[in-house]
Amino acid sequence: TKNLGDKIEIRIRDNGNGIPQEIRDKVFNPFFTTKPTGQGTGLGLSISYDIIVQEHQGEIKFESAAGSFTEFVIRLPKAA
Repeated sequence: TKNLGDKIEIRIRDNGNGIPQEIRDKVFNPFFTTKPTGQGTGLGLSISYDIIVQEHQGEIKFESAAGSFTEFVIRLPKAA
């Protein structure tokens, strides 16, 4: 976590395979999943996006390197 003055930043990083370039534009889309049919709804990141961006006026993005990591960056405004 990091204090950015008027915002709080939360970073969550893994050491997995990364997100392939060809699907990066889709990860926050409702019902998008890389899991086989019947093994996932593809709603997790879409719902997270809606809560962070629409309900809290924050932002969520990610940085990823193939074969190395993915890091989600969440920034939320501080309450006045």
